[in-house]
Amino acid sequence: MAEVRVEHLDKAYGADKALDDVTLSFPDGGFFGLLGPSGSGKTTLLRAIAGFVIPDRGQVFVDDQPVENVPVEKREIGMVFQSYALFPNMTVADNVGFGLSVRKVSSAEQRKRVDAALDLVQLGDFAKRKPHQLSGGQRQRVAMARAIVTQPRVLLLDEPLSALDKALRVDMQIELKRIQREVGITTIFVTHDQEEALTLSDQIGVLKDGQLVRHGPPREVYNDPRDAFTAKFLGDANLIAGTPEENGLRLVDGALIAGVKQSMVAVRPENIRITVSEPNTPNRLRAELRQRIFGGAIGTCILDWQGTAIKAVARDIEFSELSDTGLVWISWPTDCTIELQ
Repeated sequence: MAEVRVEHLDKAYGADKALDDVTLSFPDGGFFGLLGPSGSGKTTLLRAIAGFVIPDRGQVFVDDQPVENVPVEKREIGMVFQSYALFPNMTVADNVGFGLSVRKVSSAEQRKRVDAALDLVQLGDFAKRKPHQLSGGQRQRVAMARAIVTQPRVLLLDEPLSALDKALRVDMQIELKRIQREVGITTIFVTHDQEEALTLSDQIGVLKDGQLVRHGPPREVYNDPRDAFTAKFLGDANLIAGTPEENGLRLVDGALIAGVKQSMVAVRPENIRITVSEPNTPNRLRAELRQRIFGGAIGTCILDWQGTAIKAVARDIEFSELSDTGLVWISWPTDCTIELQ
């Protein structure tokens, strides 16, 4: 396995900067998620590591060795694409073993490693099938087996689950995590799905307009996003602005959020409580309930506070005492106030 490091990567396509001075380390044996909206630079970064994109500036290191002059096929990197890219005329076993054939691995060794890879992805009984005879999830696992059968030092995954429906995507998240843990390979995973990134990753990096805006363990980044973009993109967040004072953040309606030094804070929807009577808590605001949305076990309320939309989510039973509309109180624990720079 290997540690991957990129330093000061720049890449522009005409006037558009796909990467803007990106420096980041991907730990040996870890599962690192790259997250961001379309055009944020996450796929460009992945392809620069693989060697498919040549940066305008900066370096890529694998185990402290610069690889910018190393051809793609010699970087010992496996890659799984969004489209799977399986050969339709080949069997599952032949698809998985293709990279070994190119490397002139003996037939006996090929069979041994292909069988082991298919067993790892739980497709040992599907070796003789063609791709069109497989489900989307099975084709995804074939692509995974093909990527790891060559025993790469690094595995790159470019939104590999985006073509799957929600239920299958959740199942494949579990499978990806299991496979990565069993192989122990350094894995870098690109996704625009925040839930997917939080579920799979040991570390995440959030990109915007080619820049790395935040990185760290998922729980740490979620609880302390530091800026409004990350707060809104990773999960959901209610943004509340005001004027900083000595005792806290003074809001437009005169309320005070105690202990706050910045001019904007975020509050996660799951931390907001809605009550008909005024709560005895420091952080409380009078708001108008505009809509209740039934979602099964979890319900959503949309409120208006001084022209700012506020969202709250909780078990639907917790909203049962509320009318569909009307004036209510919203509150949250003091330690759930997130200060934004």
